[in-house]
Amino acid sequence: MVPTKEQIRDRLAAIKAPDGRPLPNSGTLSEIVVSDDGKVFFSIAVDAAAVKAWEPVRKTVEEAVRSVPGVRSAMVALTAERAVGGPSSAPQRAGGTPPSGSGAGPSGVPGVSSIIAIASGKGGVGKSTTAINLALGLRDLGLKVGVLDADIYGPSLPKLLAIKERPQTLGGTRLVPISSFGLTVMSIGFLIEEETPMIWRGPMVMSALTQMLREVEWGTLDMMVVDMPPGTGDAQLTMAQQVPLAGAVIVSTPQDLALIDARRGIAMFKRVNVPVLGIVENMSYFLCPHCGTRSDIFGHGGARHEAERLNVPFLGEVPLDMTIRETSDAGLPVVATKPDGPHAKVYRDIASRVRDQVQGRSRARSAPNIVIEA
Repeated sequence: MVPTKEQIRDRLAAIKAPDGRPLPNSGTLSEIVVSDDGKVFFSIAVDAAAVKAWEPVRKTVEEAVRSVPGVRSAMVALTAERAVGGPSSAPQRAGGTPPSGSGAGPSGVPGVSSIIAIASGKGGVGKSTTAINLALGLRDLGLKVGVLDADIYGPSLPKLLAIKERPQTLGGTRLVPISSFGLTVMSIGFLIEEETPMIWRGPMVMSALTQMLREVEWGTLDMMVVDMPPGTGDAQLTMAQQVPLAGAVIVSTPQDLALIDARRGIAMFKRVNVPVLGIVENMSYFLCPHCGTRSDIFGHGGARHEAERLNVPFLGEVPLDMTIRETSDAGLPVVATKPDGPHAKVYRDIASRVRDQVQGRSRARSAPNIVIEA
């Protein structure tokens, strides 16, 4: 029998934080994720100065969760965050938000209105190329846009934007993101050499992502586009736990193999209560530049059919084209460098649908409740 979140919280109530409060009342716990097969994931976010005092607590918590009937495994990550506005003797969430009760959801990134994840169930479907051109399409709609490369193991932003410079630091503790084509961008790839392997375990990846969200001077953004790594692992869970995602865009090719993994991605985001904004069918078809003949190399329409079957929006088709590949490899994304071409229009149309989805959901959340009294 799979344990419930309430069972986990009840077990955690017997554990004390370093200041003596019951752990669920300390304001440090992220959302608790329990998978169908009994795997439990969550993090404890504390001030950087308190890490040593909290590490024994983390170990106790992990052991306690594993003892709950039905739990097959537990991963509890300790993430160190510095609150904006200076050090504090009490743990705080990033952005200077005071600790709250266990019912509090993930806190936003200061100055960022909406955060969306661009994801895929597997690699090789053109997710990163889609993410950067989608971000540029949102920029062309008049939005101020940032891009976070959340793929710690295989960062793509340095190549896609031809960025070789290193970010500057502010006050020796916070990173200043790099500006490129009117976007505010950050990637772990800006901090390491191109061929350096990132041999990190899951908790280190989660901590690195948290730092790039919380310890970067993002400024004021209408939307942050997060280029997720492929799959359904630590990075996806960290994003869902650490920030209130406005939604996720799933990128797939039309072929059945890619769609199987896309389904997993959609199911994962739904499980952690992240809205699926829609599916993009990448490499949808190929038009021969010489004779104009169309070839459906990976099939065609699979993503549209899947969107209809799963009752999520279909955002559009992106063709398999040499222009997109060449501009991406050169660090000159097609929306920025060939803005009047047909491919830029495809991405801008998708961006418009994504923006409308986000704004529509935002209006729905802020709409007043009408109560009719008899």
